[in-house]
Amino acid sequence: MNGTAALSGLKVLEITQVIAGTVAGSFLADLGADVVHVEDPVHGDPHRDSGVKKDSVPLWWKVSARNKRCVTLDLRSEEGQALARRLAEWADVVITNFRASTLERWGLDWPGLHAVNPRLVMLQITGFGAAGSQRDRPGFGKVGEAMSGVVYLTGFPDGPPVHTGFSHADSVTGLAGAFAVQAALYRRSVDPDFDGEWIDLALFEPLYRLIEWQVIVYDQLGLLPGRAGNQLAIGPAAVINTYQSSDGHWITVTTGTARAVRNVAELLGEPVEDYATVTMQLKRRDRLDDLLRAWVAGHTADDILAATTRAGVTASRVFSVVDILEDPTYAELGDVITVEDPDLGPVRMQGVIPRLAQHPGQVWRTGAGLGEDNDLVYSEWLGIGEEEVRRLRDAGTI
Repeated sequence: MNGTAALSGLKVLEITQVIAGTVAGSFLADLGADVVHVEDPVHGDPHRDSGVKKDSVPLWWKVSARNKRCVTLDLRSEEGQALARRLAEWADVVITNFRASTLERWGLDWPGLHAVNPRLVMLQITGFGAAGSQRDRPGFGKVGEAMSGVVYLTGFPDGPPVHTGFSHADSVTGLAGAFAVQAALYRRSVDPDFDGEWIDLALFEPLYRLIEWQVIVYDQLGLLPGRAGNQLAIGPAAVINTYQSSDGHWITVTTGTARAVRNVAELLGEPVEDYATVTMQLKRRDRLDDLLRAWVAGHTADDILAATTRAGVTASRVFSVVDILEDPTYAELGDVITVEDPDLGPVRMQGVIPRLAQHPGQVWRTGAGLGEDNDLVYSEWLGIGEEEVRRLRDAGTI
């Protein structure tokens, strides 16, 4: 562990399952926080069984639970709930994504935890908001994506709405949750009268917030943006699409300014004066798209990228994971690292992102085994005696 990391000394209790809450904790853990992840003593976190395995070892878990302390605790028992409250008293932050009524029944909701730790910051992630009428409706990330508006906008005009190929809403909600936690911790650091903070975050809200223009455009113009393929439904870019090269690679070409569009026109041999203004460019966007598709189809990916670089045109190969692992920029930034795992040996995964120059984080362990850190957390961090820990274990509480 890195004692000089930005969040070194921050104590986080993670009463979560599966993805969104654990992503929030993962960002904090990567930057040095002591994150204690609580799991059922018998079944563990269902996320342990998610995704593919190698020799019966789950690969996704090794990344999603990295840098965390894994303990077991039966939250359905009164003794387990009491022990969870002791952990919350120890913690600076609690992250949870259980149903609102379940937390209330266990005494682990915001009022219950605020009572034992008045300066606690609690991030509560639910499908539809813990304060609304749908507070107990089960929700998963894909439903959050559908509700946010992002799926409605994704796909081609003549095709169905398309979800992205990863846990989009879960991951973005985890990121937004980690940001909200830091905002609350800042307030705690400067406010001597800080009385805790409860962060109520629904799975659809962060993606909804990121599509900044969808509400105001409909409100003011009555315009309902729809699916536009690789184009932007609302945006100034006259050129944005993917094109296939002669050697079978997909290339993205994009423009964000009028000058960038003129660079594309010049590359394709078009009269630059025909693209002098944004209005002229948008009228000729279909022509540029057709010309660019034909030009890319006639050249190899390497030749395309060399030519676009010389012309000041922004382009990139559409990366697969193979491209990522071979790319020099990823290597230069340290975005792919190798970590030693007790089950698998050396494994590659994402580095710590974002990077802090003065107080960097690090990956010091992969996802731990079920209950691997019980002794450390309960005995050393909470100060529970050896005999009591043994009794809790024998009773199935931990």
